[in-house]
Amino acid sequence: MRKRSGFTLIELLMVISIIVLLVAILLPTLKRIKQHTKSAACQSNLRQWGSIFQSYVQRNDGKFLKGRGWGWMYQLDNEHKDRHKMRIWFCPSADKPLYDENRNRTRESNVYSAWGIYQGQEYEPTGMAGSYGLNGYSLDQRPGFIFEGGRDTTNNWRIPNVEGADSVPLFIDALRFDLWPLASDGPPKDADMPWQALNHMTRCCIDRHNASVNCLFMDWSVRKVGLKELWTLKWHRKFNVNGPWTKAGGVQPSDWPEWMRRFKDY
Repeated sequence: MRKRSGFTLIELLMVISIIVLLVAILLPTLKRIKQHTKSAACQSNLRQWGSIFQSYVQRNDGKFLKGRGWGWMYQLDNEHKDRHKMRIWFCPSADKPLYDENRNRTRESNVYSAWGIYQGQEYEPTGMAGSYGLNGYSLDQRPGFIFEGGRDTTNNWRIPNVEGADSVPLFIDALRFDLWPLASDGPPKDADMPWQALNHMTRCCIDRHNASVNCLFMDWSVRKVGLKELWTLKWHRKFNVNGPWTKAGGVQPSDWPEWMRRFKDY
């Protein structure tokens, strides 16, 4: 009898079907693993930033950085301003700036965009860019300075050694280098809406890590923060953690934009 070799057409189709089925099953798992890896690397970046900020505070008589807006970046050591050497400026999920060194737009704005690149003497040697934002209320700014729609520096933290520091955001996934949220700031209407000038919560309410963002807190701890949880954090000394966008403040599921309604409530 002649020995049969090779596969029949039906056998080949069965093998292909099995392979397609396995790929369909494995792809979501591989995607989740990739997302988890990037989120873990992002948290590692923030822990390193915690060490950098902590070192600054220790040699600055226990006080935090000064200034407003981008001014805090000027005070970093030169070694920490180099976005090429300091890759911790970028969350691995958002490592491409919106603009290049010549201020040419390079990509569409979405939650995976990094801010910058900002050029100038203060930003030497390579220009500044990143995908995290500093809580402006942490800065050692003079009391009573009011700007951008009533944001008041009177209740700034100024020092990290405060009660409840584990609920005070310091450095967080964001679309801009600083943010000064108000309890009344609403969420972005669309998932990829660019940050808004007078609504600073839109700068960090971004679905970058599966309905959450990563955050470094004032006690130097790092963890994920649910997007709706952002309104319950103690951004400044008098911030209303039971404001209109919290369960305690009476927010209803239908009040949230459609893209956020399935997220966990706080």
